[in-house]
Amino acid sequence: MPHLPPRPTLEDMQRYVAELEVERGFQGQDVVQKALLLGEEVGELFKALRKSQGLSIDPQSRVGSVSEELADILIYLCAIANRFGIQLEEAFRLKEEINARRNWTPAPAASGSAEPRSQEES
Repeated sequence: MPHLPPRPTLEDMQRYVAELEVERGFQGQDVVQKALLLGEEVGELFKALRKSQGLSIDPQSRVGSVSEELADILIYLCAIANRFGIQLEEAFRLKEEINARRNWTPAPAASGSAEPRSQEES
């Protein structure tokens, strides 16, 4: 079993996921397979959110917790980044440099809460 240090960096997590994939035999899955699995996990997150908010869900479906589904999503994000040789921390920082130069304004909200968006999205 690979070792994940306490308080891991994103680089640590990506390395851990790469080692887990080898251990579990998933390293042969291509990026399309990983992206499809990521999409399924996002759907499971939505179910978990519905459950956590008291919204109706299929009583026959297995619904994990929000934290479990977010962890699964992080695993797939790391796996996809690994396949492209992308260091997520570096990508995050570079993207935030771009975002910092944008002008953010609240978008009109359909349900009462405004989500900020950049002027480019308007």
